[in-house]
Amino acid sequence: MTEIFKPANEQQVVEAVQWALANETAMELVGSRSRQRIGNAMETGCGLDLSDLTGITLYEPEELVLAAGAGCMLADIEKELADKGQAFAFEPPDFSHLLGSKTSGTLGGMVACSFAGPRRVQAGGVRDHVLGVRAISGRGEVFKTGGRVVKNVTGYDLPKILTGSWGTLAAMTQITFKVLPKPETEATLAIIGLENDQAMKAMSAGLGAPVDVSAAAHIPKARTLLRLEGIAPSVAARIESLKTLLSPFGELDVLGRDTSREVWSKIRDVRLLGDEQDNAIWRISVPPSEGAKVLAEIEKSIEVNAFFDWGGGLIWLEVLNQTRACAAEIRGTITATGGHATLIRATEKSQAGSAVFQPQSSVLTMLAGRLKNSFDPKGILNPGRMQSTGE
Repeated sequence: MTEIFKPANEQQVVEAVQWALANETAMELVGSRSRQRIGNAMETGCGLDLSDLTGITLYEPEELVLAAGAGCMLADIEKELADKGQAFAFEPPDFSHLLGSKTSGTLGGMVACSFAGPRRVQAGGVRDHVLGVRAISGRGEVFKTGGRVVKNVTGYDLPKILTGSWGTLAAMTQITFKVLPKPETEATLAIIGLENDQAMKAMSAGLGAPVDVSAAAHIPKARTLLRLEGIAPSVAARIESLKTLLSPFGELDVLGRDTSREVWSKIRDVRLLGDEQDNAIWRISVPPSEGAKVLAEIEKSIEVNAFFDWGGGLIWLEVLNQTRACAAEIRGTITATGGHATLIRATEKSQAGSAVFQPQSSVLTMLAGRLKNSFDPKGILNPGRMQSTGE
């Protein structure tokens, strides 16, 4: 990469993209570079650094709406929200521990990568909270989509398309979000020492009960955790109901507010794994009912550390004592479930020959190609970042 553009405003983003388009030069989009290690290596001739596109352009706490530049640091926006007793309901994770970054990233990176934390089981994912986007396509054209309301019935729901697109469709300059009040307090019911299959049943029972569980995770050979949030009297009453429901599963313990917040922070940010930077880290999504079975099959062929989030539907897995990422063993196990696995971290050597993102079917590949062509016909934006390579 020889040229780095660092625009100070949207018009300069347009000019940079138009320059790359005119010169048929591939362009890498970056913000704080906190997630730069995730994705396939790219061959680009220039970079587009969006980190100067900062500032809150709209914040109406009473309307639960916030709009800000894509280059805003996530930590700064979360502090601003916290000062008003609000937050992003999907609990965006901080992967700096896993990826060796000094920051939790920018708003644009949060939307482009679309990672959600434990509350996803209750509040939905990132795309469910993005109301609108201003962006520049690979054609060098400004477009805006969505707005300050939740529903967008005019054509395609472009905020959802751009969320999770990893910068391959457009350079986002401003994003509008739905935000929600922070829970007043929380408590977590812990079940001690369940086997994985029993833990899946316990989490399913808790999530299906009318007690509004906001997160459910299982740490093998340790604890199964179910979180309740809200006003204190409600949390206390619902904890008692949950204890009654889940007492047949075994020994119970209740974690108070501070301990609960500390535990879920570690689960959200995957701080239960990954201290050894050479070990590959996988994020595996499967039907919750298949979680225990999938991990058991993987453990037959490779040694791993792992834990479950999202009621068993998300497996965070660390490969141990291997010089490769073990993509064949992991993806071979989840194929029948319809799940998918993303390689979050690996050394260059261990990643060799492994697709970072789940290989797509021919139909999905065709549809993704058409979408890419609509936004970026010359393929200049983050080319190959998501492209599946061989296993």
